[in-house]
Formats: sequence, structure tokens, C-alpha cells
Amino acid sequence: MAGEALTVSSADLTTLVNGDLDRSGALFSRLRANHFLRQPEDRAALELLALKLRTRYARLRDFTSLHLFVVTLRCDHACRYCQVSRQSADRASFDMSRETADRAIDLLFRSPNQALKVEFQGGEPLLNFDLIRYVVLSITERNRQHKRDIQFVITTTLSLISDDTLAFCREHRIFLSASLDGPEDLHNANRPRPGADSHARFVAGLEKARDVLGPEAVSALMTTTAASLQRGPGIVDEYLRLGFHGIFLRHLSPYGFALKTQSYQGYDTARWLEFYEETLTYIIDLNRSGVRFTEQHAAIILRKMFSCHDPGYVDLMNPSGAGIAAIVFNYDGGVFASDESRMLMEMGDDTFRLGSVHEHGYDEIFSAPALLSALEDSFTLSAPMCADCACEPWCGADPVYHHARHGDPLGRKAESGFCQRMKGMTRIFVKAMEDPFVAALFRRWALSC
Repeated sequence: MAGEALTVSSADLTTLVNGDLDRSGALFSRLRANHFLRQPEDRAALELLALKLRTRYARLRDFTSLHLFVVTLRCDHACRYCQVSRQSADRASFDMSRETADRAIDLLFRSPNQALKVEFQGGEPLLNFDLIRYVVLSITERNRQHKRDIQFVITTTLSLISDDTLAFCREHRIFLSASLDGPEDLHNANRPRPGADSHARFVAGLEKARDVLGPEAVSALMTTTAASLQRGPGIVDEYLRLGFHGIFLRHLSPYGFALKTQSYQGYDTARWLEFYEETLTYIIDLNRSGVRFTEQHAAIILRKMFSCHDPGYVDLMNPSGAGIAAIVFNYDGGVFASDESRMLMEMGDDTFRLGSVHEHGYDEIFSAPALLSALEDSFTLSAPMCADCACEPWCGADPVYHHARHGDPLGRKAESGFCQRMKGMTRIFVKAMEDPFVAALFRRWALSC
């Protein structure tokens, strides 16, 4: 329930299930120490388990931390798997206005969380950098009174990065989250732009940003397309070549142009799991040879497996992190429970639209039936087929995904790609940990997350 994992042999499991376990044996002691068994007199153990469970759900008390500002839908790229229904770079009517930004900032400071992250998204947010500058300066000024711990992040392709942008980022300690899909030919194919120089622009922007902001101020995220499936090791090698110490192996999501262009249908969950296991094995072998490199998707799940601390990854929170961990302010003032909710709206489905910064107050938005119903349905300890699933303690809930795929926020678990992916990944981890080196490596990853 709260970050305990133990591997036993099939024979030992049969003995346990049949009730034939030797109470004086080592296995009984291990199971008892890890809260799988409890003696009637183990009052202290029960209180310790309760403390760990409270720790796991402590983030709920702090409420919304991540606030996403969609400052524009304009983009200079034409990624075939784009999930955000991009607009051409010259359509400024899809930019967020200062009035909308001001009202979103009002809502941001209503959050009780003392640690706030402001993430600028698009489109390509650098196409509306004047608005980013305005928001950062406004929040910084207002925070002199509120005294919150605030972090700024710009999600960008790095193709439009400039000296002026970087100087401002350095002054205000703004981090950059960039996009890198792999070697030059793969990246350019996945992320086409005029001039077919997406990868070259990324590399040039990366070098410039690291020189100004420091090597740790720029992270990268990849998306797996059908073209990526045969190239896992090569993708990892490209991350290593460019000086990254880890990678997040990310699957496609069923939103926006990813559906319109059929990119989402490019592979099924089983094929993605094959890609994932092959690439994870390559990363493990790199570590075995002395090269320190982390698969960050694994690290998040392993953190939940090996500790009572929830790493706060919105997509794997329970109940769902939609609204209570992250909120999205769209360019037009619409407020959404998650980034995926906003993508769903661009496809014509406004189920998870919570209101508008121009029409609704904080209480109205965060008590919207669309949010409360999704949270109730996403609590896995009471959800059918989640409550009795072996992976439940390490998993999360995604009501937006299940609504998009099944028309129901709870979803049909037997058919859910989300469930199949999570079960598949945890099976891969458990099997790999039969190797003592991998078990130790995974615990190190969990601690670093």
C-alpha cells in the first residue's frame, strides 16, 4: 500500500497462499517486516504503515502546484504526432493576452501550495515570448508579498532560442524543457519544419542554452513513434552524445493531430512494451559497463515501489493529479483539469473544461462537477479492477485518457492501454530485479527521482 516490495519464489508464494508458512522462518520475518503480514500484537507496525500511507498522500493536502500557461498555439514545427492542435506561426489570434494572463495569475496565487511551478507551453511558447516576459515579471513582483517558492519552465523545441531570451531566463532562473526524439534523421522526420533543420536547430540551441544557463538547466523529452521502435539503443546513444544523463521513454497519447494523422495507431501497447524492454535492457547494460544513465519513466514507478513517497508525477497520481496537482490556463482563458483535457477540448470534447478565467472564480473552478467526478472515479483503492490489482500501489489513474478512449473516466480496464502498459512495465521491472545488479541499480534510480 505504501512503498513496500518483496520478491519471493513461486514455491514460497504457494506456501504463503496455502497458509503453511513457518512462523519461525526467515520468509515470515521478511513478510512481516515489509507489512505483508501482521501479528495481532503488532500495533506499532500498524501505526507505522498508517504513517507511511499518510506520507504517500501528503501531496493532496498541498493541492495544486503545477500551473501551465498555454501562451500560444502557434508553432514553427509540424510534428505528425502533435497532441495540441497547433496553428501556423503567423496566426497571432491564438496568443494569450495580458488580460487573460492577469486573471490566471490571480488564480495561481489562490493555491494553498507554497511551492508553485509555472510552465509555459504552446505551440511554441517562444513565439509569444513578450507574454512570457510579462507573466514572469508580474508573478515575481506579486510574490514579494506572497513569498512562495516559484519555479519557471519553458517547454520549447529550442529552434527559436535567442540571446535576449536566454539572458532573461538566466536573470529569472527559468529552466528549459526541450524536445529530442533521437538521431538527426529520426528527429527531423518526427518534427518537420521549413528547412528540414529541426535537429540542427535543437543542437545549436542546446549548446547556447547550456553556455548561458548551465548544463542542468535544460532537460529533454522524447516521444516514441512507429519510426522509433527499431531504434531504441540509437536514441539513447544520441542522448549520451549530447550530454544528457537520462531519458524518459514516452509513448504516444491519443489526442490532437496524433489521431488525425493516424500516428497513434502506428503501434499498439504490446509493441511499445517490446521497444521499452529492449531499450531499458540497453540502458542497464550501459550502467553495468560503468556509464551512469537513468530511464526516468522507470525511476518514477520504482520510487513508488520502494518508498512511501509519491514523486508527484501527475499522470501516475492516485487519485488523479488532474486539477489537484496541475491546472491548465489555455490561451483563450479556458481552464482545464490537465494538459490532456485541453487537448481533448481541441478535438471538440469539453468534458474536462472547468471554466474560464474571465467568467469564474477560484471556488467555482475547483469545485466544478467535471473535476470532482473525475477525482472520485479515479481513486484506485475503490475503483473496480484497480482495488484488487497487484500493480495498484505503484500505479495511478488517468480519467481523461479513459474518457477519450472508452467514453467513461473509469474506463474498461481489461481493454485499457494505460493498464496494459503499467502492468507490462512492472512485470519487466520485477523480472529484471532477479539480477542483484539490476535490483541495486533500480533502488538507486528510485532514490534519485
